[in-house]
Amino acid sequence: MTQSEFRYAHHPEDVKKYTTEDLRREFLIDDLFNEDQIKIVYSMYDRLIVGGIMPVTKALKLEPTDDLKAAYFLERRELGIINAGGSGIVKVDGEIYELGNKEALYIGKGSKEIIFESAAGQQPYFYINSAPAHHAYPAKKITKNEAEIVELGETKYANKRIINKLIVNSVVETCQLQMGMTELQEGSIWNTMPSHTHTRRMEAYFYFDLEEGQAVSHFLGQPHETRHIFMKNREAVLSPEWSIHSGAGTSNYTFIWGMAGENMDYGDMDGIKTNELK
Repeated sequence: MTQSEFRYAHHPEDVKKYTTEDLRREFLIDDLFNEDQIKIVYSMYDRLIVGGIMPVTKALKLEPTDDLKAAYFLERRELGIINAGGSGIVKVDGEIYELGNKEALYIGKGSKEIIFESAAGQQPYFYINSAPAHHAYPAKKITKNEAEIVELGETKYANKRIINKLIVNSVVETCQLQMGMTELQEGSIWNTMPSHTHTRRMEAYFYFDLEEGQAVSHFLGQPHETRHIFMKNREAVLSPEWSIHSGAGTSNYTFIWGMAGENMDYGDMDGIKTNELK
């Protein structure tokens, strides 16, 4: 079973007037994983798709939603998958890929049959991002050992973190999709601080590895007009091109970032000094 939603883009002047309920309805993606279901959210921000796939008792096939108007899901798209749970299996036109915890798979345009399954005694949580694609690149599995790894932050600023660049152009060829995973170290709670924006691409965050009963306050909005959304474990949030995307948790956590847009240069961002945020 596939559950689908459609989200519009927003003008920053309008977002200034949003209530907490408005912000959560427009940007938060909750209830992402349900037993034996696929959830798809089609966003007008660079037409990125965010989804959660949770096979438990049966295999789940990725089918095109009405919004795609396509014969099959990847007729005009590429797909990135990162497993946020136990081991699982992804079949791509008969080719079998086993994804362990925090392993990624890129699937290029033109792949027709994509099936998700759980491995024996394991519960995978397949988090997906998909973006429009103009060229067919081959599928590739990426482990953490194959990722481009960057360590950032300092313990005294509570932002010591490890960035695992998994689906980026230095690791695998893609059209525009980029995905990676940032792991906050114990005692660190701040991500993407100092903040930045990048008007050449949007971004989506997916938070997980968050202890039961804990929360992350995700910050969005223009640097001089910020807002926040409190988030629970295994929830995602959309970030417009004009918005910052930072967070602070009540404990450490991991999050997956995904980007789509016109520029694939990871370092292309406009930084904001922390003491200039409002």
